[in-house]
Amino acid sequence: MTKINLAVIIGGKSPEHAISLRSGRSVVQALNKNKYNITVIGIDKDGNWYLQDKEDFLLHADDNKLITLKPSETRVFLDTDGKNTYLCHRKDNTKIQTIDVAFPVLHGAYGEDGIIQGLFRSVNVAFVGVDLMASAIGMDKDIAKRLWRDAGIPIAAFEVIDQSNLSNVDYESMVKKLGLPLFVKPANAGSSVGVHKVTNKEEYDAAVKDALQYDRKLLVEEAITGIEVECAVLGNENPKPSVIGAIMPTDKFYSYDAKYISSSGAKLMIPADIKPEISTYIQETAIKAFQCVGAEGLSRVDFFLKADDTIVLNEINTLPGFTSISMYPKLWEATGLAYADLLDELIDLGIQRHKTISKLKMVW
Repeated sequence: MTKINLAVIIGGKSPEHAISLRSGRSVVQALNKNKYNITVIGIDKDGNWYLQDKEDFLLHADDNKLITLKPSETRVFLDTDGKNTYLCHRKDNTKIQTIDVAFPVLHGAYGEDGIIQGLFRSVNVAFVGVDLMASAIGMDKDIAKRLWRDAGIPIAAFEVIDQSNLSNVDYESMVKKLGLPLFVKPANAGSSVGVHKVTNKEEYDAAVKDALQYDRKLLVEEAITGIEVECAVLGNENPKPSVIGAIMPTDKFYSYDAKYISSSGAKLMIPADIKPEISTYIQETAIKAFQCVGAEGLSRVDFFLKADDTIVLNEINTLPGFTSISMYPKLWEATGLAYADLLDELIDLGIQRHKTISKLKMVW
């Protein structure tokens, strides 16, 4: 059997760079080496692309705070001749390797927001995960929430802050509209980066200042009292849901550290101990939310389950973590799909979508 030339792309310019490295390491280790000819591309924090040693591409791999890409002298880029896609040397434009499929293990900006998906489409290569438009929508919590609200999916009340109304949207007005506590978060970010739970004006002002470092648009949301529950979704035209998992943070909310650094930052319950009919309803709603934004391939859809068994949709993560403690692969393992088999299915979904798109009359 001819191996598939697979490019695993890790790192990136976003604040979630380190998470991507850890996710990428797990993916590369789990891939079936008999099925794939694996090329590892590392993107540094300045956006430069490098060909990495596929067996040894990280420094301080087991240190969550110091983990980084190993230095590489080979800068690369993707190019196409209209039929095939190639990884090429930046220095002299020579071809290194044909690429059949790209697997972007990139979280946050430049990897989860449609930017790199647009690059893949422009060089005519199949890729794993959500396509261009749905990636952009899923990343923008403001736009996604408006679509879900119009579709009748329950969401938390929220207000949007940007430069046009920053001076008029103060703490007192937010409390009057949304109550206390409040959550302040960047509209376009993930992994709880820049997210703050606030209970007073001092915390609010500090949270807004911090969140504006990550995005020009912020969300201020009402706090929902309930258990955070998550459902993994997998598929293109006929997506399927995983079992439901529950998260019990030991901190005041499911923070960045709790997700990726501290093994004691949260207790995961998979499957969640909830009523079967509620589990089914969450799965159905997860699929509806997934399709509402036009997603394909994979996503993790997060909810709050309240004491009265009603749910509130929190967000969709179109490129969820793939680390050893990440919920997305854990949910599928509990559903009966092993990590390596999950990766195979994701790659196949990307190939099948590319074949479908390639038949469209998009180029004359």
